[in-house]
Parts: sequence; C-alpha cells; structure tokens
Amino acid sequence: MASVAFGYLPILLFLGIALALSGTFVFLPMLVSRLAGTNQPSAAKLAEYECGFPAFEDSRAQFDVRFYLVAILFIVFDLEAAFLFPWAVSLKFTGWTGWIAMMGFLAELALGLAYAWKKGALEWE
Repeated sequence: MASVAFGYLPILLFLGIALALSGTFVFLPMLVSRLAGTNQPSAAKLAEYECGFPAFEDSRAQFDVRFYLVAILFIVFDLEAAFLFPWAVSLKFTGWTGWIAMMGFLAELALGLAYAWKKGALEWE
C-alpha cells in the first residue's frame, strides 16, 4: 500500500511547487507595492478610464438584445475565418472532399447570415 502512495509523490511535489510559485507571482507584487509606497489612491487614480466618462446608470442595467446578437454573429464569422485558414493550407491534401465540405459549411453560414439579416439582427438604431 505504501508503494502506491509513494508513486504519487512526484505529482504532489509538482503540484506543491506550482501552487507555491503561482502564489508567489500573485501575492508578492501586491506586497511589494504596499511596502514600497506605490499604493496611494487618489481621486484621479480611481476615476473611470475605460470609457472616458463617469457611469450614468446602475452597473446591472440591461443591454438591448441586439447587442448580444451582433456579438454572437461576430463570434460565428470570426470562427469561420479561423476555419478557413487551415482549410486553405490543407486543401491540396483534402482534395475534392475537403472542398465540398467547406462549400457546404460556407453555404450554411450564408444561410444563417441571410436569416439574421432578414430578421433585422444587423439593424442598429
């Protein structure tokens, strides 16, 4: 029984070292910045910087569903581009079967785009 537990020792050592290193890389910079005096919050440092203007509503305000539709469509067509590059590189090896499969994939995406366009998912006010 001890020999089975002894077999897990390298894994436990690796896990312990990984946890120690990751904890060090996370918490040591925070500790050093506190001790070095760089943590001096002011109104300018705490101001909004991502959008450039202060928040005017509750952070849990609902977004229009069209925002999500455009985001989903972007992801779909971004993935399409990600599939097109390896397909184009390996087209010599896949031959007609690969070409027909990709044309079917592109036709399906074109039908999805036409459907979204017809439903007004791309319209923005």
